[in-house]
Amino acid sequence: MVVATEETLPAAAGATGPASGVDPLLLGGGIVAILVAAGVLLFLRIRAVRSGGRRFRAALAAIDEVAILTHPNPDPDALASALAVRELAASVGTEATIYYPGEIRHEENRALVAELDVEATRLRDANGLVSRDVVLVDHNQPRGFAGAGGLDPYAVVDHHPGDGEGRAFTDVRPEYGACASLLAEYLRTLGWRTEAVEDATDDDPVMPESLATALVYGIRSDTAGFTRGCTDAEFDAAAYCSRRADPDTIQRVSTPPMSAETMDVRARAVLDRVRRGSFVCTHAGQVPSPDAVAQAADDLLRMEGVRAVVVAGTCAGTLHLSGRAAEGSVDIGETLATAIEGIPMADAGGHARMGGGQLSVEHMSGLGPGDGVSVERLFESLFAIMASQDPGGAPDESAAPLTPGTVAASDTTTPATPVDDPESSMASVREAIDRLEPSSDD
Repeated sequence: MVVATEETLPAAAGATGPASGVDPLLLGGGIVAILVAAGVLLFLRIRAVRSGGRRFRAALAAIDEVAILTHPNPDPDALASALAVRELAASVGTEATIYYPGEIRHEENRALVAELDVEATRLRDANGLVSRDVVLVDHNQPRGFAGAGGLDPYAVVDHHPGDGEGRAFTDVRPEYGACASLLAEYLRTLGWRTEAVEDATDDDPVMPESLATALVYGIRSDTAGFTRGCTDAEFDAAAYCSRRADPDTIQRVSTPPMSAETMDVRARAVLDRVRRGSFVCTHAGQVPSPDAVAQAADDLLRMEGVRAVVVAGTCAGTLHLSGRAAEGSVDIGETLATAIEGIPMADAGGHARMGGGQLSVEHMSGLGPGDGVSVERLFESLFAIMASQDPGGAPDESAAPLTPGTVAASDTTTPATPVDDPESSMASVREAIDRLEPSSDD
């Protein structure tokens, strides 16, 4: 379409506007329309947040007793979210019990439970639930215990991708960095105050200090100190809760003693890594808990030039995977999910920058359909998927073949043997840390 200008057509009598021929009324109308649309979207978001809290509280008020269920081996985000649901349930007179499958093994998680006196019951079988009205927090499909597949959740509050739904209430927001942010929004919009007041009432409650502390720590932990997958919702929720949180407790929880076994795992993961360009895969062998695998993944992502990491470790007949990726690199959750496709009794997924997975060691060996898959073949698949997603991170030359217990030729680190001697544990950890961190002149 050709637009007439003053150079091509004489100005019409009474015409106004710039030489470009754009009608100022149309331009102004377009700007107003954009502003109105933005305002409507903001209004809808605010209404959704407010209605979410009200609808969730109404769902809790409609039942006499509720079981609050975290994912297996709950982290601070899951525990904090469960505590927030219990607070909301108590406000409407609904009895609530917190359950978790698996174990609480990570040092920080144990410290959080001890410092805040968290009451939670380990769940091995669905028959152990006090109620069939189950609220899932920080996950949207029950797993990790006998009878999990037969549960029909009453409500779901989560920030992970997935299709799980609750029959009475569902709020899943994968764009959020922490589930605790969602629960903090509920509490704020429902009137929970975070400053102490002497005349607080049921209609104007004050958030307990322990809950505020748990929510702040849960958000901080799941976003790696507000650096991973963090949105405005995380900053807003943390600012809201921090007025009531105890900084001394947060400090103690964040720096707990670490077991020698966990140090061994982190050392093996660093020393036995396989590197292809800016991608790293490593098998840490037998691990005391899946949490140690996640800690090792966090360590390796700090290595200079590394953009994506997958750490594997075996615990109780299951190969656990933990992945981390830098901003703008691969989608590590999608990478893990793609890599385990077709492997029986395997599950994996997560977010763009953080993901995890579990594979049955027996089925990896060929039990059931298929010929099985080795850790080396799994790593080859992971490297190929990461290179396809982020070609800039792949090595310029063809990579050396994988050899168990060694590193690829593109990595300058020499092969290492596993750390089995407890007396050599600290030396190995120091060596690993030296390779991760630049030396200081101080």
